[in-house]
Amino acid sequence: MPTTDGKPFAAQRLSEPAPCRTDVPRLVVAGVSSGVGKTTFVVGLVRALRARGLKVAVFKCGPDYLDPTYHARAAERPSHNLDGWLMGRDAVVGTFLRAAKDSDIAIIEGVMGLFDGASATADEGSTAEIAKWLRAPVMLVIDASGMARSVAAIARGFASFDSEVRLAGLICNRVGSRSHLELLRKAACQPPVLGGLPKNPSGSFPERHLGLRTADEHCAPEALLCSWGEMVGQWCDLDAILALARSAGTVTAQPPLFPAPAAERKCTIGIAFDEAFHFYYEDNLARLASAGAELVRFSPIHDHRLPPVDGIYIGGGYPEVYARELADNSSMRRDIAAFAAARGAIYAECGGMMYLCSELRTLDGAVYPMCGVLPARTRICERLQALGYVEAETVRESILGGAALRFRGHEFRYSTVETAGPVEPAFIVKRRRDARVEAQGFQVRNTIASYVHAHWASNPAIADSLVIKCRATG
Repeated sequence: MPTTDGKPFAAQRLSEPAPCRTDVPRLVVAGVSSGVGKTTFVVGLVRALRARGLKVAVFKCGPDYLDPTYHARAAERPSHNLDGWLMGRDAVVGTFLRAAKDSDIAIIEGVMGLFDGASATADEGSTAEIAKWLRAPVMLVIDASGMARSVAAIARGFASFDSEVRLAGLICNRVGSRSHLELLRKAACQPPVLGGLPKNPSGSFPERHLGLRTADEHCAPEALLCSWGEMVGQWCDLDAILALARSAGTVTAQPPLFPAPAAERKCTIGIAFDEAFHFYYEDNLARLASAGAELVRFSPIHDHRLPPVDGIYIGGGYPEVYARELADNSSMRRDIAAFAAARGAIYAECGGMMYLCSELRTLDGAVYPMCGVLPARTRICERLQALGYVEAETVRESILGGAALRFRGHEFRYSTVETAGPVEPAFIVKRRRDARVEAQGFQVRNTIASYVHAHWASNPAIADSLVIKCRATG
């Protein structure tokens, strides 16, 4: 993955004038469940729409970092996360209004199944919730392999489950032939089948332990993206899909939606960005930029020295996959350790926290030295160690703000952390699923690190505080 050594990071600023209403055509692409091919279809649909000369804005429901990389490759513009539980309605609608304002059509990929979310009995955190808030019609992707008339039963059940969700079309994935697709069209009359895609195992996007691999040129070559676009154009009724998107209702939000423009650049924050670290919410970066930060990418793998910065943000990613390369870049590890020792402001999440520890043990038992900023080591496990929404509360004053500051986030990890002695935890974390509470993370000088992937829409003051602290300590 390319790095832009020392060059400003092109984060979208929240301070740009934002519309308070939009009629942009929009469509939610939902699934019966995970694994039915939503991302593949969305990538193909975006390319097919762009082939017609349309500007396409793309969004992903839920906290996922990986699917948006495929969206961005297909649309050649950033994809934005929309998560009802993490962000709340105002931030979801505001992000949509801002990111879709210059587009001809917006495509929103769902998470898991249409009605799956943070609760087993309500639509909180689900694709259905986003569809309601955005007044968007829904197309349902079904894995139709080995299926005939049963498609009608599935469609009828999903269409009638929640009267506030407008299920308006079906996409039948993994069909055996055009005659199979035609059979499915006859079986499901309402909502209608608007197309499908044939089985194509050789065109699947590669996966690993956290889900899809990141959409770089190796995992998602341009030829593959083009082929999915051509397939959607040939197998799906694009005119009907466009008509459906144009039937969406007007979305409105009350101003002011975003913070006031930054009068001047207040600090420079280095964003670790390469093959090992690239899990960032576009909205978080935009909030830092709006607060007055200049964001500069650097690569802990490829860049030998830390660029001149006032603060550092190290997101999640795959440090375990690139442990040898990270360990071999000893000059970067020394620079980061020296920056932390000098009380520079560092914020790190999950993979970033692992990089700041003293060492990382991979699944094969190999041990690699890391930055040594935190008095701990991490170990990769064969099984998933944590998955789900969390709410965090700061234990004491920090670079994020005062004590008892709350925000929401998400965990998804295969590693555990082992401390070398008594530590000062950064947060008290409450898990959404079972309400379990635990102390977590590290607060060492002006370094804050934990397993939590935070979304700052849940507490916008965090970005302002971090920029102020970076300016003061830089």
